[in-house]
Amino acid sequence: MTSCDILILGTGSFAARIAFDIAAVAAEPVEVIIAGRNRSRLDWLRTAANARAAMFGSKARFTSYAADLLAPDASDTLLAATNPHVLVQAASIQTSQIIAQSGNAWTRLVSEGGLSATAVFQALISSRVAAAISRRALPVTLINCSFPDVVNGMIAAQGHPVACGMGNVAILSNVFAGSASVPHSAEIKVLAHYQNLAAWRQVPSARSGRPPRVWIDGQEVEDVFGRFADIQLTPEPVIEISGASGVPMLLALAGGRDWAGHVPGPNGLPGGYPVRLSKGKLELDLPPGLGAAEAVGWNASFEAENGMLVGNDGTVNFTGTLHDRLVAHRPKLKTGFAVSDLETVCDDLLTLRDQLIATP
Repeated sequence: MTSCDILILGTGSFAARIAFDIAAVAAEPVEVIIAGRNRSRLDWLRTAANARAAMFGSKARFTSYAADLLAPDASDTLLAATNPHVLVQAASIQTSQIIAQSGNAWTRLVSEGGLSATAVFQALISSRVAAAISRRALPVTLINCSFPDVVNGMIAAQGHPVACGMGNVAILSNVFAGSASVPHSAEIKVLAHYQNLAAWRQVPSARSGRPPRVWIDGQEVEDVFGRFADIQLTPEPVIEISGASGVPMLLALAGGRDWAGHVPGPNGLPGGYPVRLSKGKLELDLPPGLGAAEAVGWNASFEAENGMLVGNDGTVNFTGTLHDRLVAHRPKLKTGFAVSDLETVCDDLLTLRDQLIATP
């Protein structure tokens, strides 16, 4: 039976970034399989990743596996065929480019209501993969890259383990660490929700709203926007940072090493946190004086104001402007839905998305 250290699901730009950076920096032998439906794209990713490994003299090796991730039993078949130690789920039926698109009623709804309008779509493949891992009952660490700040809570509510995601808080922690205002040797810790990213896509003079919370060497920064005025993100997804951000963690997981950094959705929590990896398990690694309840509550407050909340009883509720926009089209969503009904709700919202895309 084939086995691998890391299985990457998806052939898009996010998956490519992960594979290409593993190829550049892997100092220990690591076997990576890239899986997806597009055979020509798979051939290219395998070829380019192995070329980069040779170019940089790394110890990564890449193979590919053709699979339609939306086909019935696809996740179970894929797990049996590849036997991964770490599974990186980077495939979605909703492109992340939605944040930079406009011109129809769907992009307008997402712009006004927020990215949680896409959460059900982002959760579809990830929840199927998580369920397959639970059914197989073998140790596989799931890293969900599809909107992890919110989707990981849905996966956990379905009763499936999910270690964390990639990007989001790690985008901000790394750009802050690279800021001219931070000494190279300083320890930086960041508490951030994905909604915090929007301000950094604006020019410094236009930034507003609640900023992320940042600690440098244990001291919280009072004026985050002012301290990091030199930081600028693009209007599009910053895959050059987000896709790369989880690579050190993936290699640590594959090699059984400890690691410390930042991830979104650790163990199904909302938003993003500083964490520490030890013996294959992720735990919060919060700055002094910040308790777990306060950190989780701070992150959850963003979706409580506008977005999607997953209750302890498994009920998913839309909130704020997003609630109002969706309920105008789908009144039955006024009281939310059970996370167990994810697939049915996804089908209904896909129909709505198609209708709105066709509406200028």
